[in-house]
Amino acid sequence: MDRTVPKSGSEEIELYIRTYYSLLRSSHAVQLDALEEAHIAMNSSLHVSARAATPDASALFYSIMRLPACIANVTTVVLGQSDRVFREHGYTDIERWERVVAPARRRRMLYNGKDTLAVYIASRSDIDDLMPILVALQIEWNKLHPLLQANGVQAILAAYSADSTLMRTADLARALGMNPDDLSRLQEAWGTTMGPTLQTIARAPKRFAVRLLAGTYINYQRATSDWWYNVRQSVAPVSLEDRPVYFVSSNVHAIPNLISGFALAEEDKILDFVERAGDPSLKAEYDYVGVRDQYNNKSNFLYYALRRYAIVGDADKRRVQTEREMGIQRVPSLHGFDIEAQVIELSKIDRERMDPRLLCCDDATFDRLRQSNALIVNIDYPLGMAAYHVLAKISQYVTYMQGIYVIGKAATLNARIGDVLIANVVYDEHSENSYLFGNCFTAADVLPYLTLTSVLDNQKVVTVRGTYLQNARYMDVFYREGYSIVEMEAGPYLSGAYEMVRAQRHPVNEIVNLYIAPFDLGFLHYASDTPMSKGRNLGAGRLSYIGAEPTYATAIATLRRIFSVELQRLAGQKPDHKAAEEQRTDAAPVAPMVEGEDSNGRIHSD
Repeated sequence: MDRTVPKSGSEEIELYIRTYYSLLRSSHAVQLDALEEAHIAMNSSLHVSARAATPDASALFYSIMRLPACIANVTTVVLGQSDRVFREHGYTDIERWERVVAPARRRRMLYNGKDTLAVYIASRSDIDDLMPILVALQIEWNKLHPLLQANGVQAILAAYSADSTLMRTADLARALGMNPDDLSRLQEAWGTTMGPTLQTIARAPKRFAVRLLAGTYINYQRATSDWWYNVRQSVAPVSLEDRPVYFVSSNVHAIPNLISGFALAEEDKILDFVERAGDPSLKAEYDYVGVRDQYNNKSNFLYYALRRYAIVGDADKRRVQTEREMGIQRVPSLHGFDIEAQVIELSKIDRERMDPRLLCCDDATFDRLRQSNALIVNIDYPLGMAAYHVLAKISQYVTYMQGIYVIGKAATLNARIGDVLIANVVYDEHSENSYLFGNCFTAADVLPYLTLTSVLDNQKVVTVRGTYLQNARYMDVFYREGYSIVEMEAGPYLSGAYEMVRAQRHPVNEIVNLYIAPFDLGFLHYASDTPMSKGRNLGAGRLSYIGAEPTYATAIATLRRIFSVELQRLAGQKPDHKAAEEQRTDAAPVAPMVEGEDSNGRIHSD
């Protein structure tokens, strides 16, 4: 079998990765100055103007959105997997540090109130993500520093701080070598701290030092075990070990919103809140949706607005109570992993209260779910290799896995932002494997729930190590070899799935056949980034409401699939797992070999 592997051949990216891992082996904190030249040399698609003397506003915006506001005062960043690791290395008061968050990255971070930020890492993907972000921020900070020291610019900054009108914004943007839109995005990220942060940048250059306390595979496993133990204890007496489970990796809002029906029941109150909230952007979205979606999917706006409505009065308390009535238990992360989990009992779902788009059959048939003992385990999608650790741990305790469904954002090389992408081939940069599998979803499963965007199925995915660790040549190689989706979790999840159906760890640098999986494999991505479009990348903005439609379309398709498979199981039928050669409802398959395949499911090529 001929195999086309999307090897980018980017020695600069490989050199950069090797350099920061070699530095992190040091027992003391290392300065990031040593990484700047290697970072610039890789010509990252997210940092196209790294070498320019003027600031790269997109790279700066991307970095600060993924770091807490206190980063302006931080000089030392310490990485570790758990409280235990931090205490063992002398940070004995770590639990008393202030919890801080980043606007666009879920990661547990603690600040000592002075100059040190503790970052909890769930896998090596956190290192591959965080190191380039810190280096990029340092480079761009040190471009702004001399510009902001000039007397004329200080006067402009003082005027802007007193009155941030459009004219003042334009003056400051011009002084910093940006356009007004760039500066507005930075203001969105920094908020009211914009002026003080720029003054901090003016006072001194930035020199980050980073220390990795322990990056061992065992410590990643320990951190995952602690997280999963907390989930199991929190949902007791519901047992995860002896019941059929449908595993979903998505987010913490779409699936509960669709099942609970809370937003639908509170429609009048939510729309009244939108009218009275005084939020121009939210009102503009509402007016736009009223014209566009008056006949289709208008409930999506209720879910979108619910996130702000829920913080008013006792709305969140009532939402949680409604979810519990519908069998939804939320388990927030306590230590290490910043991954919320939800356990949902199918027998408690009320079809009259849930989103009507979930009804996949007639009422009498759907009501058979009340007899089900199955659970949905939904987790807030992890970053990169953390997906492998999480699925590997869960699979040790779940005896009857019925399906693995992954919903997430991705970059697209051939579609538009908001389009839904469905693949059945994944090349994983971590394992260097090419995974072939029968995706249980097709375009027809998602298309009815979209009004503005499209669905592309039969696509090919590349799972990359990090967002900064890509450049134009890298993307071009992928595209020429037929890979149109770039993301970070599909490969690790499929490596975990392989170990659920075979008697060994996943192979390396092989073509791996997962059509033999005895459970559903479903992957749905929606495009949040188009890196092949000049000037349009992850640093250029956020999805806003345009992301709500594909988010809920993919969640609806996933829940409808779960309900259908479970109803088949209850009826004693074998679910159609899309080209699986032998169907079983338990999780102990002995799959037959196919031509060209060895006993471990690997397809050999010349």
